Amino acid sequence: MIEKLRLFLENSPLDFLLDQKNWVLLGNILYTAVLVLVCLRIVYDTRSTSKTLAYLLIAIFVPFLGMVVYFSFGINYKKRRIYTKKLIEDEVFITALEHRVTAYSERNLKSSSPEVQANKELVKLLLRDSMSPLTVGNKVKILLNGEETFPAILEALRQARHHIHIEYYIIDDDTVGNQIKDVLIQKAREGVQVRLIYDDYGSRSIRGKYLAELLAAGVEAHPFHKVHFWLLANRLNYRNHRKIIIIDAKTAFVGGINIADRYINSPEAKKSLYWRDTHLRIDGPGIYYLQYLFFCDWNFCSSQQLAPEEHYFITDPIEGQHCHVQIAASGPDSPTATILFSLLQSIYLAQEEVLITTPYFIPGESILNALCVAAMGGVSVKLLVPGIADSGLVNAAAWSYYDDLLLAGVEIYLYQKGFMHAKTMVIDGNMAMVGTANMDNRSFELNFEVNAVVYDQEISQQLRSVFYQDLEQSKRINPEEWRNRSKVKQLFEKLARLLSPLL
Repeated sequence: MIEKLRLFLENSPLDFLLDQKNWVLLGNILYTAVLVLVCLRIVYDTRSTSKTLAYLLIAIFVPFLGMVVYFSFGINYKKRRIYTKKLIEDEVFITALEHRVTAYSERNLKSSSPEVQANKELVKLLLRDSMSPLTVGNKVKILLNGEETFPAILEALRQARHHIHIEYYIIDDDTVGNQIKDVLIQKAREGVQVRLIYDDYGSRSIRGKYLAELLAAGVEAHPFHKVHFWLLANRLNYRNHRKIIIIDAKTAFVGGINIADRYINSPEAKKSLYWRDTHLRIDGPGIYYLQYLFFCDWNFCSSQQLAPEEHYFITDPIEGQHCHVQIAASGPDSPTATILFSLLQSIYLAQEEVLITTPYFIPGESILNALCVAAMGGVSVKLLVPGIADSGLVNAAAWSYYDDLLLAGVEIYLYQKGFMHAKTMVIDGNMAMVGTANMDNRSFELNFEVNAVVYDQEISQQLRSVFYQDLEQSKRINPEEWRNRSKVKQLFEKLARLLSPLL
C-alpha cells in the first residue's frame, strides 16, 4: 500500500485513477474513513455503554451490513425528539393544569388506603416524571386470555354512544379482527366517533381491504408511523406497542393482548400453541391518562389537532369504588425512561414478595441488580418466563442473566403449557401492574409502551392467585442443574447477550 501511495504522489491523479488496480485502494480508504465517522457517530449519539459497544462491534466486524444495521435501528431518535407530541401549546395553561393534577393527586394520596401509602414513592415518581395523576374511585377487572378479553371488549364497544378510541400494535385480518371491524363500522354508521391508531408494522395485514372498509364507513384510521421501506426503514425499530381502547371516556381496556385469533384458547380455535396473557378493564377516572396518551398519539400521526374537550376527560369517581389507579407510559419521545423507573421503584419498595411475569426478559444491569438485591435482602422474588419461546436468540440472551439471579436466590419458572405473553408484576400483595411493556431494552427505550398500576389489595391478590396458578403449569429451574448445563450452550448464551442491547 505504501508503494501505491508513493506512485500516487509521483504521478498525476488522472494516471493513478486510470489504473484499475488502484480502485481497490481508494475503496479501502473511503470505507475506512466512513467507518471511522460512523464509529464516532455511535460514540457521540448512543448514551448506553453496552449499546455503544454492541453497535461498535457490529459496525467494525460486519463490513457494510453493520453500518446499515446501525442506521436502521440505532439512531437516537429520543435525542432528536422527532416523536415529540404536544397536546397543548399554551404554556400558561399547561402550568395551571400541572398544578391541578398535582393538587388532585396529593389529595387522593393524603386520604388513600394503606396499599397506596405503602407505594407512595412510586405514586410521586409517576406524578413528577410524567404528570400521571393518582386516581380513585375506579372499578378494575382482570381479564385472562382472549377468551375472556374479546367478549368483554366487543360488548363494551357495542354500548358506545359518543366515541371509541383504539390504539393497537397488532390487529390481524382474522376472525376476531373482523369481529372488531364489524362493530366499529356499525358504531360509525350510528354516528359514534371512531378513531383508530394502528402500528403500520405490527398491523400490516389490515393495510388493504380491511382498512378500506373501515374508512368507507366513516372510521378515522391512521398508522402511527407509516413504513415505506420495510428493510431499511430507520424508524421501523420504534414501534407503537400500546394496546389501548377508550369508550365514552368511561371505560378503558389495556394490557398485553393484541387483536388476533392466536390469543383465543377455545376448542374451535385451530392452533397448536396455547397463549397465556392478561388484560385489564378499567372503569372510572383511571382512564384519564390513557385518553391523554391517545390524544397525543392521534395528533401526532393524524396531523390533526383534536382538542381535549371536557367530555373526553370525565374524572368523576364511581360510587362505592375505592380502587386507586395510575398509568405509567413512556417511549422514544419521553425525557426519561418512565416505565423502567417505575419497575425499579416497585422492586425497591418490596418488603416481602415480588412476582414478575414477562415473555421477554433482557433486563439490563439496573433491573438485574435490583432483583438480586431484593432477593439477597430476604424478599421472595419469583420470575415466570416462557418455557416455549418464539425467538431462540432472545431466549438465549435471557438465559444469560439467570446465573446471577439464581445465585442471589431468585426463583425462576419456565411456563410449560404454552407461550407466556403476559406482562405483570405484583408487589407484596398490595400493588399490581399490568400492561404492554416487556422487561427488556426494547420496551424501556425503543417502543411506545403503557402499564396500568393498580393500588388495591383485592386486585393484587387476584393477580397473585393467577400467578401461582400459572406456576402449577411451570417448571422451576434447579440452580445446580442450571450451572452444570453444557459449555456450548453457555457460550451461545454469552454471545447472544452481547447483542442484547439490540434485541
